Amino acid sequence: MDHLLFGDNQFFGVNHMSEEKARAQAMRFQDTSAIIDVLDIAYDTGIKTFMCTTHDRIETVCDHMRANPQRYQDFVFYPCMPYAHKYANAMTDYGMLGAIKHFMPNEGFIDAAMRGGMSLAKKDIEGITTLLIDAEMKMFQGLKTPVIFLQNVVVDLLLGLGFKDAFRIFATHVKARYNAEPGFITMNLPMLLDVLDEVGIENPIVCANINKIGFRVCGGVEAYERALHERKFRAIAMSVFASGAIPAKEAIEWVCQQPNIESIVFGASSQTNIHKTWKLVEQYWKASAQ
Repeated sequence: MDHLLFGDNQFFGVNHMSEEKARAQAMRFQDTSAIIDVLDIAYDTGIKTFMCTTHDRIETVCDHMRANPQRYQDFVFYPCMPYAHKYANAMTDYGMLGAIKHFMPNEGFIDAAMRGGMSLAKKDIEGITTLLIDAEMKMFQGLKTPVIFLQNVVVDLLLGLGFKDAFRIFATHVKARYNAEPGFITMNLPMLLDVLDEVGIENPIVCANINKIGFRVCGGVEAYERALHERKFRAIAMSVFASGAIPAKEAIEWVCQQPNIESIVFGASSQTNIHKTWKLVEQYWKASAQ
């Protein structure tokens, strides 16, 4: 994985500290061309990986990348699924059957429907789960997706329910069908690592809040520090700036000094902030390696 990944929260009005800023960003990025402009800045800076939700507007971004293969020959997507609002909106727009057809994989509606129908008849959660993964991945057809993530809203729900085998199902299908590595986003890193060990997922890729002040760190800062020092996994740090509570230089320097961090994911909407973050990561990553 690259040291620096580009996220998509800013494009869809997500800001954990300011609702006003979130609304302003949502208005700015109503047009997909505005999203493309920012992605171009990040790409030309040297940030090649876009870690994104499966929001329905990402599909138009994918269309743009497919239409310009030479321009984006090194562009990589890290899809993060599911995006729950998308399904609710589709049910409203298309009705139940229309929504099913809209999201079905390309191998054919009948084949996919039969797989889902048989799964439901047998109460086979594995078949239903793989069907939904394929539906989410439909928009990325023909694009590079070397890591595919399960979103924290589902990961942490599964942890709470104790449905541990779902993580194995997701990992197995992502590897077999997409030749990709499974990734997991969580708000409780220590608990997730225990469960992934239990179901046999070795050296997993896990994205979690990792920052100097413990912002949105569930399970306790000390537990996270122990995990980074003692557990075998590949960490992606998110919320490193704590939504602006930590100055950029201080935040990046601290994260780069932590063991076991493979990547940092961040969101930005201006050329200045993108360039600044890239330079800081380059500087402190090299320093920590010496």
